[in-house]
Amino acid sequence: MNVPYLDWIRKLEQWWAEGATLPPGPFPPSPPSPPKPDAPRALFFAPHPDDESITGALAVRLLHEAGLRIVNIAVTLGSRKEQRPRRLAELRHACAFLGFELELPAPEGFENVTPEARRTDPAHWQALTQRIADLIQQHRPVVVFCPHAHDAHPTHIGTHDLVMDALRLASPNWDCRVIETEFWAPMDEPNLLVEIPPGLLARMMAATACHAGEVQRNPYHLRLPAWAMDNVRRGAERVGGFGSTTPGFLFGQLFRIRRAHRNEWLPAPPPQKLLLASVSAATLLA
Repeated sequence: MNVPYLDWIRKLEQWWAEGATLPPGPFPPSPPSPPKPDAPRALFFAPHPDDESITGALAVRLLHEAGLRIVNIAVTLGSRKEQRPRRLAELRHACAFLGFELELPAPEGFENVTPEARRTDPAHWQALTQRIADLIQQHRPVVVFCPHAHDAHPTHIGTHDLVMDALRLASPNWDCRVIETEFWAPMDEPNLLVEIPPGLLARMMAATACHAGEVQRNPYHLRLPAWAMDNVRRGAERVGGFGSTTPGFLFGQLFRIRRAHRNEWLPAPPPQKLLLASVSAATLLA
């Protein structure tokens, strides 16, 4: 039987098999020219090592196109203590490959960053919140990245809550754009679909592969292209409106941008709903 698309599916299987033969990281760093030491900063609050590589498309574009210093705050190093030295070493390789700086809020990252800990252990939560607020005041970022409020994984949700609580505690007297990411679950109200050109997608895959111990048990770096394609499927209509035409690019990532100003949330719609590769990410900061 001649089934339509069967040959195409078999080619996808071959593509997967070829990808599985590629070595995991680490890879030699290949960042662009480093930003100026006094360049504005973005803080990327990553719940786990690898989130900076998987959901960092816009952060990388801001580094390349707006000259921002991207500081990855490794909120946790995972729940298994015996794995943390290995995960930290892999994280250092991934950040170096992407051109991100790396900072830990505690020597081994935080423990118990979950909604349950926020509810049941206020003293612990207050200590975490104060530390994150101190980092925000120290770096005075123009952009803060964190997961959205319903990103399914307890540590992702906890990281969102932690950053929101810290922003309130820090009481910044400067404008800060908060950009929410998604991975484990779609967000309710994205307002920006960012194109990921092939070169950037390959960089994200390679950075994710630097987390070699993780991708050996689950080669999720090879699934990033399919996920990025599905983001375009959803994002074209979630951001552009139902019935909108799919944009002319294959790979993308969804975000929500808001603006924190003196303990208030202000509207901060991006100047364009679709950030094409031909448009500088610096326009988001205007």
